[in-house]
Amino acid sequence: MSPPRKTLAITTVLIAGHSLALTGCSNSQHQVNELGNWMTGSFSSAAQAERDSENYFDIRLETVRIWPERTDGIWLYVEQAAAGRLDKPYRQRVYRVHAQDEDTLASVVYTLPDDPLQYAGAWRTPAIFDDLTPDDLTIRTGCAIVLYKAPNGSYVGSTREKDCESELRGATYATSDVIITPAMLKSWDRGYNDRDEQVWGATEGPYEFVKQPQSK
Repeated sequence: MSPPRKTLAITTVLIAGHSLALTGCSNSQHQVNELGNWMTGSFSSAAQAERDSENYFDIRLETVRIWPERTDGIWLYVEQAAAGRLDKPYRQRVYRVHAQDEDTLASVVYTLPDDPLQYAGAWRTPAIFDDLTPDDLTIRTGCAIVLYKAPNGSYVGSTREKDCESELRGATYATSDVIITPAMLKSWDRGYNDRDEQVWGATEGPYEFVKQPQSK
């Protein structure tokens, strides 16, 4: 005996919904992997600094994957330093890139324990981080960057309003805006005081970090 037409309709809807869910999950994971790959590598703002030395410094950005066995996202160690002081990075962070929902990704920001400078240059030997776990890190609440894939194929994202607290140079909160492509990472970090006046960061636009060829 054939099943009732209503049962067939419900079954068809359930199967279609399950297929769509699997497709969405697969697409989200593809975007996580793609974004993680685009963010990984060596980057330089030297070209921008040469064009406009009044507003931009020659900054080097190094990003390497750590804990590749983890399944809760892609974990990255990120290090920024002035070109003339590569052994003294001024910013060291760990990011966790993961799918927030079907349409957006998130890059959650963590700080390292104790003295971060002990990890300076660790992008060359990421196995150093095998002695750490995410439980050893401190999350920067409100500082996650939420990203989406734009029609032109780039990933565009930002922090939310005034959620990211900062005490650097008299600031009370910080904002970050990014545009990421396979060849470049544009990053605009700014700090504001309680009167919403900018107290640090570039004023003319984002830093343009060009991805450098991998050394053989």
